[in-house]
Amino acid sequence: MSTFSSQPDLQPLLDALAFSPDNLPLRRHVATQLRQAGRLTEAEEHYRAGMRQAPQDTELQLGLAETYAALGKSSAALVVVEELLSNHAELAPAQLLYARLLARAGGNSEEARHAYQQALVLDNSLRDPELDAQLGLHTAAIPAGGGAPVPGSGAGVTPAGLDERTLFAGLEKPKITFAEVGGMEAVKEEIRLKIIHPLQYADLYKAYGKAAGGGLLLYGPPGCGKTHLARATAGEVQASFIHVGISDILDMFLGQSEKKLHELFELARLQAPCVLFFDEVDALAANRHDLRQSAGRTLINQFLEELDGARSSNDGVLILAATNAPWHLDPAFRRPGRFDRIVLVTPPDEPARAAILEVMLQGKPVQDNLNTAAVAAQTAGFSGADLKAVVDTAVETRLRESMRAGRPLPVQQSDLTAAAKQVRPSTKEWFATAKNYALYSNEGGTYDDILTYMGIRKP
Repeated sequence: MSTFSSQPDLQPLLDALAFSPDNLPLRRHVATQLRQAGRLTEAEEHYRAGMRQAPQDTELQLGLAETYAALGKSSAALVVVEELLSNHAELAPAQLLYARLLARAGGNSEEARHAYQQALVLDNSLRDPELDAQLGLHTAAIPAGGGAPVPGSGAGVTPAGLDERTLFAGLEKPKITFAEVGGMEAVKEEIRLKIIHPLQYADLYKAYGKAAGGGLLLYGPPGCGKTHLARATAGEVQASFIHVGISDILDMFLGQSEKKLHELFELARLQAPCVLFFDEVDALAANRHDLRQSAGRTLINQFLEELDGARSSNDGVLILAATNAPWHLDPAFRRPGRFDRIVLVTPPDEPARAAILEVMLQGKPVQDNLNTAAVAAQTAGFSGADLKAVVDTAVETRLRESMRAGRPLPVQQSDLTAAAKQVRPSTKEWFATAKNYALYSNEGGTYDDILTYMGIRKP
């Protein structure tokens, strides 16, 4: 088997690029190959040529910053990567490079640690033992009787029995509150009663034997802001927030999924008060009667045990979950002390739709006195995601006109009106399915809210 040469023959690629100099994907590929082959000066030249053609191309920006760093041009690399992160803070490799550049410069080590931790939150596989040591993030010793982190010892401390990588998995401190969530007043009130008030009035609840904690299940059509609402719940009480997706739990190896789930609950307990949010929870908590493999049942049993706090108290852990299909959940999850309260998150009402459109149009060139209320009246049943599609469609229409005119033209009322007619509300299909469950499989009146919302049953 032949091995890859450390100096690959790139001449065919260079010849092809000379023949087609405006081929941006090819130039990007050539620049990357040159950088990986150590031909840094040539790589820089091609990255710069590509950015003259597409100055906002994130791959070119990151590649140029990495090339500058490899050439020892740290100041130039910092300028490029800071510009990149100002618009794309979600790029894990850019956060990692920024941390390395700051650490190399010997400047603000706290800022370098923050950038490195952000990179690990976005992609755990980027952990760098050398950078760990440089930033003082190596695993610290656990005191006798451990389990709790050492105060002031930094983010690298690993509580006993807790995988160090889990410390960075989806952990954040949200800044948004209910004030940034349009509408949903009934849902907010349910969350206050079940989740927030027990934390704010702990002594009063304790007098009645009620602990701060518990679970609440948000359900409804996709794109209606369940995740945004969960994040705002944490911000409302200045709690930590852990977003848990399917990929954070499910593992192909036997017993690993249960271990990951336990570690996430342990992290939430250490961070209390903490909102632990399970997205698409039906994938983790499906009805055991529908599962053919015992591995799925074992994970569900572990989940139920963690919710019950059988081995560790969940006091101060506020558990929220979201699903588009609550009828697929195992009934055991809706017993008292688990997800005993189930709340329908409906599409935004008309005032909320107008507010959402206002937010989505901020920072974009729009005509004066744009009437978002008129568009809101035209978009009954639209989810937040549908409204984003309306704005995107209107912007694309205006972009085409702007390219012909050679200058940015403001989004017009007619653009939004036409876009609202093109986009179909994605919630109709969900309500068609939900209606059947609410009419024919509604034990205990669990789905009465669906019938009320659809006008089939009076409140």
